[in-house]
Amino acid sequence: MILLTPESKVIVQGITGREGTFHAERMKEMGTRLVGGVSPGKGGGQHLGVPLFNTVAEAVAATGADATGIFVPPPFAADAIMEAAEAGLSLIVCITEGIPIQDMIRVKSYLKEFPRARLLGPNCPGLITPGVGKIGIIPAQISSPGAVGLVSRSGTLTYEAMAALTKAGLGQSTVVGIGGDPILGLSFSDVAELFEHDSQTTHLVLIGEIGGSDEERAAERLRGTRLKVAAFISGRTAPEGKRMGHAGAIVSGNRGTAKSKVEAFQAVGIPVAETTDQIVELLKA
Repeated sequence: MILLTPESKVIVQGITGREGTFHAERMKEMGTRLVGGVSPGKGGGQHLGVPLFNTVAEAVAATGADATGIFVPPPFAADAIMEAAEAGLSLIVCITEGIPIQDMIRVKSYLKEFPRARLLGPNCPGLITPGVGKIGIIPAQISSPGAVGLVSRSGTLTYEAMAALTKAGLGQSTVVGIGGDPILGLSFSDVAELFEHDSQTTHLVLIGEIGGSDEERAAERLRGTRLKVAAFISGRTAPEGKRMGHAGAIVSGNRGTAKSKVEAFQAVGIPVAETTDQIVELLKA
């Protein structure tokens, strides 16, 4: 398992909002060590059986939290990320979608001052370590504990692949959704590196899509890996120059095409599935 372990102490920023409440409840039900929530102006109260704090710094001081899930509206999400980093949290999971690109440029620059902080997202489903806990919106009922790591840009395809793996008896060590925005925190390469050094993970599934060159970099990083790897690239039929789904899924010239990504994986000996169902076949081959 990576990033989220049995020792992780989690808070939720925006816990009293509709989305924050709903998903924090699901996180608790799964066994996540939820130790508090942040909701400015409501500090000193309680919500879902955990204490509320006005700031992340207060929450960390009182609970010893080291991870957070962010469920706040787009105009406030950048500040929420930076507040979490400044408070010393090592894992920051931002679920919020629709954050302006200019805000994320500012966040990325700010996070250079806090190298210990790992940002997952934004506009992502979060992560889940089956049998341990989750931060975000990934459904726990389609997961099962095991040795397959999974990293994906697409939330929906993450769920499809998880369900197929679970049905086939291939449990997951940790499932990570990095998000589909143009400017993100952890990349495919970052997550692949973590799985590479995780003794509990023996297999790895990468689910990419058109746009950018993160998948190509990850393929090169996995050259000679000890892991049994299978990949899948969505958006193969997308017309050039057309946005398809995620803001980051836009192709310009030869950059970011499905073909270039498939060829990059094949060049290092990683098979690429034609469908999500075929992922299971490739891992078992």
